[in-house]
Amino acid sequence: MRTLCASTLIGEFFVIGFAGLVAMQTTELSPAAVWGVSGTAMLICLLLCGMLSRPGAVPIGWVLQIGLIAAGFVVPLMFFLGVLFGALWWASVHFGRKVDEARARFAAQAEGAAGPRADTA
Repeated sequence: MRTLCASTLIGEFFVIGFAGLVAMQTTELSPAAVWGVSGTAMLICLLLCGMLSRPGAVPIGWVLQIGLIAAGFVVPLMFFLGVLFGALWWASVHFGRKVDEARARFAAQAEGAAGPRADTA
């Protein structure tokens, strides 16, 4: 799950940065406000990449997805990109967990097939 979710978050990092550049050119918000919000969201993306093995990381990721969709009120294209990345986040979490479960089953089967080792001296 970590690999899929981290890939999604890195993609979001760049999209948020580019959305910040668009917001600076198309809105009357101050650069400090734009980069305060965009920079914080970008930092959250990077921090979440390292926290994906912790229990609260996935819910924080969902909050980030909601924020990405809400950014559409400033940059309208972000409505579409936010929904797209929300779907990618769902797929990363859903299928990543399935892959983790399959790996655990495979490891358990491989360990069971090997059987206990007997030391012969």
